Parts: sequence; C-alpha cells; structure tokens
Amino acid sequence: MDSLPLNKGDSMPSNARTAFDANVKDIDNLVALHAAKGGTKPGRRYDLEVLNKSAIVLITSFWEAYCEDIAEEALEMIVQHAPDADALPNKIKAIIAKPLKEDKNDLAIWAISDEKWRAVLQSNFAALKDERNATFSTPKSFHVNKLFETGVGLTDMSSNWKWTGMTAAKAAKKLNDFVTMRGDIAHRGSATTSVQKAEVVEYLSLVKKLAAKTGGVVKKHVKTITGQDLF
Repeated sequence: MDSLPLNKGDSMPSNARTAFDANVKDIDNLVALHAAKGGTKPGRRYDLEVLNKSAIVLITSFWEAYCEDIAEEALEMIVQHAPDADALPNKIKAIIAKPLKEDKNDLAIWAISDEKWRAVLQSNFAALKDERNATFSTPKSFHVNKLFETGVGLTDMSSNWKWTGMTAAKAAKKLNDFVTMRGDIAHRGSATTSVQKAEVVEYLSLVKKLAAKTGGVVKKHVKTITGQDLF
C-alpha cells in the first residue's frame, strides 16, 4: 500500500509526514504477515485477529502523532517567520491575550512587547501539552479540531476532510468510529468485536487521506501568516 502524497507538486514532505509514512510501513508489514499466515482465500481466520487489532491500535497512534507533529511544526514556523504580530490570525492573538487578560498584574501586557509574543505563543503551546496528552490519546475529530484551534489558530479542521465520494461529516464519523474501536481493543482486548483485515485496510486508507488533507490546510495557513512554505 503506497502512502498518499501530502500535496501534489511538493518537492518534499513535512517532517511530520515523513515520520508518518515511515510509521505506516509497520501496518503494511502486519497486513503482509496476515496474508502470509492466513493466505488470500475468502474466510476469516480468528487466530490472526490479533494482527488486525494491533494494526487498529497502531494506526490510531500514528494518526495522533502526525497531528501533534504537524501542529508543532507549523507553530515553530509561525513563531520564527511571522513578520509581526499583525500578521497573526485573530485566533492566535486571542490565544496569546487570554492568559494576559486573566493575570491580575497590570504590567503583564508587557510580556508580549518587543517581539516577546513569539516566546509567549510557543510557551502557551507547551503549557497546553499536558492537557492535550490527557485527551488526545483519543484523536477523534473533536479533539483534532481543538488541537489545531488552540495550537495554531486553525478552526474546524475536520470540515476540510472531504474528497470525491466522501463528505467531511462522513469522514469524521468514520474516524470517530475507528478510534472508538481502538479504545475497545485497548480496554477490553480479546473480548472486543471481531476485527477484519478489510477494516484495517479501510482505516489506513482513511487516515492517509486525512493526513493529506490536514497537511495541505496547515501548509496554506502557515503560508498566509509567514509568506513562506512550511514544506
């Protein structure tokens, strides 16, 4: 199964996509092992379901890591290359302003003077990491949307997950269902509903497309703010 290019015409992928592509080779290996052990004839081999369940868990982890990595990569680009604070979208300005508004120290606003907003934005992203780690282990559409909104000021990321024959709502539901399946596997193990190889193939294909759509939106967002390509 070849990985889907992040954006047609890109000379090179983002670091996040490079890591994602390397990770999903493990899923290719699991599918190949399944075929080697069980053959290609129709019919279900229950003793091989552990491979399918392992693949579902891994795909979810790789999707989670990709979203975190591409958001962090984008933020780093924005912090380093945004010409000034005026170039930032209102969502990012709000992220920077929120803790300052809540600070009772009247001089807190000076924390973002003289280009210091760059360090504030970066530290805010790091501060939110613990919160994300507690919730983003279930990278459903809601949590992905929240990650990109609070991280880099991109709202409603999941609305971009559409292609021929697939609406954004349907793509989000498919993702959420597969992530739920992953949760069932992780918490209930062998007691979960049977997982077939076809579901593994479908989930991997879905996540590759979601990564491509997500990366393209992030790239455009960064280019709008900084005038430079993220990758």
